Amino acid sequence: SLMVNAAGQTRKEKVLLPSCLQGKKPNSIPNKKIEDPVAGKVNTSSVATRQDLTGFHLIPPQVMFGVLKEGCTYTTTVIMKNVGVNFSRFRVKQPPPHTGLKVMYTPGPVAGLHVELEIEIFAMVIEGRDTGGLEEVSHDIEILTETDTLLLPVRANIL
Repeated sequence: SLMVNAAGQTRKEKVLLPSCLQGKKPNSIPNKKIEDPVAGKVNTSSVATRQDLTGFHLIPPQVMFGVLKEGCTYTTTVIMKNVGVNFSRFRVKQPPPHTGLKVMYTPGPVAGLHVELEIEIFAMVIEGRDTGGLEEVSHDIEILTETDTLLLPVRANIL
C-alpha cells in the first residue's frame, strides 16, 4: 500500500510515482496526429481491444556530463526504447556546431526494441567571453518521432 512505508508506519508525505507509471512523458511535445497508411500496425487479436500504445522513452531522460576539460572529446550512450506495439521511426535534429554536441545513431524503424544514441561533446570555450574559467553548455536535443518531439537535455561545464 502507498499509505504505509516499508516498516509498516503511516507515511507523512505523499508518494510521487515516476512519470512513466503516470502515463506522462517528460520533456515531450505532442505532434499533430497524421494517419499514415504505410506505417506498420500490428493487428493481432491480443492487441485489437487495447488503446494505441506508441512512443519512446529515453534512458536516462537527461545527460549531465559534469565538469569537462577544454579540448577533449567525451561520449555517453542514451537508450531510446520503443514502448509501443507498433514499429516507429524517428530522426534526430543535430545540435548547432557552437555547442560542440553531435548525436550518432543508426536510422531506421525501431520495432519493439531499442536503439542507442551516442551523444558526443567536444569541450570548447567560445573565444571573446570571460566566464571566470568555467563555461556552461546547456542544450536540448530534439528527437522527432511519429507521435511527438522528445527533448533530451544535455548539460556540461567546461573548465
